[in-house]
Amino acid sequence: MNDMRILCVGSVLWDVIGRSASHMRQGSDVPGRITRLPGGVALNIAMTLARFGMRPVLLSAVGRDAEGEELIAACDRLGLDTGHLYRSDDLPTDRYMAVEGANGLIAAIADAHSLEAAGEKILRPVLDGALASFQGLVALDGNLTLDLLKTIARSPAFARADLRVAPASPGKAERLLPFLTHGRATLYVNLEEAGLLCQTRFDTAPEAAAGLLDRGARRALVTDGGNTSADGNAAGILTATPPEVLVTRVTGAGDTFMAAHIVAEARGEPPDVALFHALQSAAAYVSGETPL
Repeated sequence: MNDMRILCVGSVLWDVIGRSASHMRQGSDVPGRITRLPGGVALNIAMTLARFGMRPVLLSAVGRDAEGEELIAACDRLGLDTGHLYRSDDLPTDRYMAVEGANGLIAAIADAHSLEAAGEKILRPVLDGALASFQGLVALDGNLTLDLLKTIARSPAFARADLRVAPASPGKAERLLPFLTHGRATLYVNLEEAGLLCQTRFDTAPEAAAGLLDRGARRALVTDGGNTSADGNAAGILTATPPEVLVTRVTGAGDTFMAAHIVAEARGEPPDVALFHALQSAAAYVSGETPL
């Protein structure tokens, strides 16, 4: 397990999160706490993978500004491989800002413009560099542009990779369309994202998983907050319900679920156990039991 590398491709940035114990609505002005932490979908996944003993390799764009140097140092302390990141003198380090209340995520803005501007440059290590023709696990996130995701879906450099793909948010869910009929990709989506990919509305995760399979997905894992989740493939649809916990944070929960599921399967756990483990890990995260 300690020798297992996984490429984490996507957003590596600073999360600025404001959290309040109060219920909030538009225009609310309440006391709370504001934190800045290493974040981004790819980095969130990588941090969880590292906690479970895997060796994440980051592929992303990080500026050579002060925030970028600080972020690289933080990633190095966490045991992440930052040696293949694209470092730009001209592009600033990306940021994500969110506000969370007792009633969940109120609003968020993802500034991933540098990642989008870097484009295919972040893939150089795989396309013609030290990681050429990588054959292991690859976690992709929807902060990449649609053109870059299409490149990855079609590229011979990823032909033998085990692709695990997640949107960064419902607003970017449709960027995953190149992987819907890909044949080697596993999709990790929530109920809303599944509906956007299928251009319809689903009431439950099992229904959404079935819908994605009907649209050509090889495999789809669908979560629905505290409700039943589903893991669907050609053999059928597994379901499981997450444990009830007090929710103290939501940003990063889906990334934790995906990473924990990847780890469980890398350990050789059967699908039902892997789904259970992923839900337990996500529940521990949103309850605040898992350290930031």
